[in-house]
Amino acid sequence: MSIFLPLLTEENDALFQALNRIGPVVVSSNSSGPLPSPPDHCYLLLDSDVPLDLEAIAAWLDEGIEKLIVNLSIAQELIGVIPPDRLIVLLDGTNISAISDKVRKAVSGVLLKTQNVDLDLVSSISNFFAGSTTYILSTSEEIPTLSILRQLSAMGAILVLPDTQLTLDATSNTKINVADAFLAPLQSDRPDRLFPTIVSNETGHTLGLVYSSPESVKESIITGKGVYQSRKHGLWRKGETSGATQRVVQIRVDCDSDSLEFRVVQHGLGFCHLNRQSCFGKATGLPALESVLQSRFDSAPDGSYTKRLFSDPGLLRSKIMEEADELCKAESKEDVSFEAADLFYFALAKCVAAGVGIADIERSLDKKAKKVTRRPGNAKPQWSTKKQQDSVVVTYPLPSAAPASGTIRMRTFDLSSLSSQEYTQLLRRPVLKSDEMIGKVKPIVEEVRARGDEALLEFTAKFDKAQLTSTVVFAPFAPETMQVEADVRNAIDTAYANIHKFHSAQMDTPLVVETMPGVTCSRFARPIARVGLYVPGGTAILPSTALMLGIPAQVAGCKNIVLATPPRTDGSISPEVVYVAHLVGASAILKAGGAQAVAAMAYGTATAPKVDKIFGPGNQWVTAAKMLVQNDTDALVSIDMPAGPSEVLVIADYTANPAFVAADLLSQAEHGVDSQVVLVAVDLLPDHLAAIEREVDVQARALSRVDIVRQSIAKSIILKVATAGEAIAFSNDYAPEHLILHLDNASQKVSQIDNAGSVFVGPYTPESCGDYASGTNHTLPTNGYARQFSGVNTMSFQKHITSQEITAEGLGNLGPVVATLADCEGLQAHANAVRIRLREQRS
Repeated sequence: MSIFLPLLTEENDALFQALNRIGPVVVSSNSSGPLPSPPDHCYLLLDSDVPLDLEAIAAWLDEGIEKLIVNLSIAQELIGVIPPDRLIVLLDGTNISAISDKVRKAVSGVLLKTQNVDLDLVSSISNFFAGSTTYILSTSEEIPTLSILRQLSAMGAILVLPDTQLTLDATSNTKINVADAFLAPLQSDRPDRLFPTIVSNETGHTLGLVYSSPESVKESIITGKGVYQSRKHGLWRKGETSGATQRVVQIRVDCDSDSLEFRVVQHGLGFCHLNRQSCFGKATGLPALESVLQSRFDSAPDGSYTKRLFSDPGLLRSKIMEEADELCKAESKEDVSFEAADLFYFALAKCVAAGVGIADIERSLDKKAKKVTRRPGNAKPQWSTKKQQDSVVVTYPLPSAAPASGTIRMRTFDLSSLSSQEYTQLLRRPVLKSDEMIGKVKPIVEEVRARGDEALLEFTAKFDKAQLTSTVVFAPFAPETMQVEADVRNAIDTAYANIHKFHSAQMDTPLVVETMPGVTCSRFARPIARVGLYVPGGTAILPSTALMLGIPAQVAGCKNIVLATPPRTDGSISPEVVYVAHLVGASAILKAGGAQAVAAMAYGTATAPKVDKIFGPGNQWVTAAKMLVQNDTDALVSIDMPAGPSEVLVIADYTANPAFVAADLLSQAEHGVDSQVVLVAVDLLPDHLAAIEREVDVQARALSRVDIVRQSIAKSIILKVATAGEAIAFSNDYAPEHLILHLDNASQKVSQIDNAGSVFVGPYTPESCGDYASGTNHTLPTNGYARQFSGVNTMSFQKHITSQEITAEGLGNLGPVVATLADCEGLQAHANAVRIRLREQRS
């Protein structure tokens, strides 16, 4: 593993050579000067102001660049183009929250650029990017201490040090000695404090075991010569007296930071004091063959067959072609092995004659393995029996998205020119692979169902990166867990009052109807006793969702309100959410997220209460889990509605303020890359529409989540229509989650709206108000389900019971009707239940 990553910014040959011996180096795309020679292990930092050039990126990777370090917007465009193990995403403190699971799985590491090295933040980032490597680049001019290096290494994080902070001289207040930095985390478990050291040749074949000290390692790093520590005689400069010197190619640390590997080019008779290549005996396999062929090349007698192989290119070519043909014809395992060995023999003979060794071949193979593009695979005409291909094939498909530096804009369509098929296509949302997702969450749900709290704790540790001893916090909640800033508390209190007022007004009064004399029917509401409210959380703070779900549950009179939310990595819940839980009278908070939280609420555990209905938004894992449990009769649980990506449809005419329209579009576009954003432009002049598009681009660039917006806006649409009637007709077909009306006399158009989750009327009604505090609910149907579902409301937390009361007179009037219908259906017992009463009346 790397101890630290040096960032090269200026030309310094001696420093570069030393750094190249101890691991990868980082080269900035805007370095002040050329590198002294191509690095053996190089990462390229692609600065954010460099336009995306896919051909250049592919060329860099093909030439051997091991990893690309790119900002979030470029990383998102390279997903599916560049293999994950070749990408590192560059973040700063402002865009950490914008990381999606898709990005996290598509990179091999994260480089956090920060003013100061905050170990708690590093730990949090490392947990979030579990399975990837965390790199830290401090922008402070103050050099980090060796203690910081050790602490980061213990956490599995790697510090990036600019070469301006590194030196081959002694460590000072302004620069760290390269060897000191490399040795900082190393700890020997031996009484003499030495490090066991494996010495290998360039191809990784072991030459021997020695010991190293900090002094010997430091000298090897700086001089590039093999220097070790003799347990009897002090520093041992290999070959100083025998001439069997070594050139150090690479020094690596093992995973426990207590032993080393030196890869070297061995000169002289060999490494062993017995004048053998290895202390462990003679070489075997390809290294042995290479040694034999080299010896024959040097000493074979003139005129011998061996000498002719090296001196007669025609003979050697014939043998290679002959053996290649034999290998192609071989079929059995034994024959393939035998013929391949012959081919290797003659191919290696050609290499030796050309001065090419196995190490050179392996370097070439390593370079081929790093290619992200490949040739079509055509054989030359004389060897081919199939039709040839012409184009170069890229391993991963190139994206069609616009470059990260391009204008952020939507796609435009004109209703008058659309075919019916194209119109239908505009109404479609992204395909949700519900069966596939349910298959993924089912094992999680089954584990929680079977093992309860034990499984819940395991999944919380795995997915939420929180080590818990218990999963549930019961009311009353400790005051110290809900301490929030005064202005936030006041905002929550105001939102609570508005939402409570609106949802209280939705309470039904009992319905009583006398359908005929003596027959009285009624309907009355009763709260669902136990409800589960899912509030997304973890790195996010979402008190608004807790308010929107908790208040109608409280107003409806639900007896047990269980709020589930993912804990933060320290196991705590955001105090804002706890405060809301207190306000709405929640009985418990389940510290869990994802499918595991849904399962715990659906089935219950030893500590997590079972509920009767589950509410709340969530990612595709949560949605799939909700759909799964509602179809399980053993769970006996229902859900609020299907859920999909956030969406908004804005209808704008000549009265629309371009800045307002753009802001409304972006307020939904920032939710996620799959957000659905639609602008229906009613007879807008070209300049007016262009002004809206300019505002979208300008406002988007000022957002911290611009990387997300760039992707969602690129997939969004503008539909040009001639009249408000056409716009509303399209909206009713689309059935958006949020509908915003920037129209002349907008309030008069509301009566024409048939399908929408919630409507925002006029220029001063941004969707954000409904999201937080106007009083309506923000948990709304998406994906076109506004055609048949309502948003969450007070009645969502109630069920309605009907009753009827019939007097003797009423039964006399109604009974014959019922008996006749029962006889018609052949249900004698039904008819008898009426007739027995009628006979009683007559007797």
